[in-house]
Amino acid sequence: MDYLFVAIGLVGLFLGGDALVRGAVGVAQRLAMPPLLIGLTVVGFGTSMPELLVSVQAALGGVPALAIGNIVGSNLGNILLITGISALIWPIRVSGGTLGRDTAFMVAATLALVPLFWMGWIGRPAGAALVIGLIIYLVISYRTSQDTDTVEEDAGGTLWKSLVWLAFGFAVLLVGARLLVDGSVNIARSFGVSEAFIGLTIVAIGTSLPELATSLAAAIKKHSEIAIGNIVGSNIFNLLGILGATAVVAPIPVETRFLTFDLPVLIAATLVLTGLLLWRPLIGRWIGAALLASYAVYIVMAQ
Repeated sequence: MDYLFVAIGLVGLFLGGDALVRGAVGVAQRLAMPPLLIGLTVVGFGTSMPELLVSVQAALGGVPALAIGNIVGSNLGNILLITGISALIWPIRVSGGTLGRDTAFMVAATLALVPLFWMGWIGRPAGAALVIGLIIYLVISYRTSQDTDTVEEDAGGTLWKSLVWLAFGFAVLLVGARLLVDGSVNIARSFGVSEAFIGLTIVAIGTSLPELATSLAAAIKKHSEIAIGNIVGSNIFNLLGILGATAVVAPIPVETRFLTFDLPVLIAATLVLTGLLLWRPLIGRWIGAALLASYAVYIVMAQ
């Protein structure tokens, strides 16, 4: 039954991702909103919902390593795995005027984990501070969104139709992610894999599949701004919103391995992605292949 859950979850995630991109592009056009902002907010938040559900349940269930691993692993998967695959499908070119601000928020949110992990404990005050940081980011994004370019392609249909696609995509993504994660965790535990490793790999990849499906669908449709905006936005939501909300619900102890190994890798990957987005006009297929190779190396070393 667990293998069936995994199969159904995969199908649901890809169907939901396609519906989410279709709805996001439609809403962006109808409301004259820039595609990068849609990817950073609407799509980024929607595809981060599985991480929120899994992390909160893990923290409440007494498996904090799974919660932390899910967030750190998801962000690594977003940067190395999803960006790599998206670039292989269609080279990423982003010219949004707010990209520097958004990547700065992503870097700052990642570096904020250093003192939290060093203390070995993320309590409710720290969690609340992270959530406040996310609110500040969203307010700034909203106020500056009118200064960027809007979607040019006609998505077709009405605003309500686009909203229905968004809602359908969210629902299918959530159900698919839940089935996939539940099945994957049960299978992994049957082989005696540690909870930290499960969180960093199996669960992280499972909850990142909405981002993968959404970014792949955007890449295929040649909406690179939606694809990269989804990745950057999802990372910000994961670090500030998901980790913050999880700590508010249930304070999280942090294992030493996250500070000494996984977090440094995440910081390095975040800085590499930021450099690529800010100083390269195009992230081509060779870079995408290098990112995928780096992710494979990390998975081997994370055991």
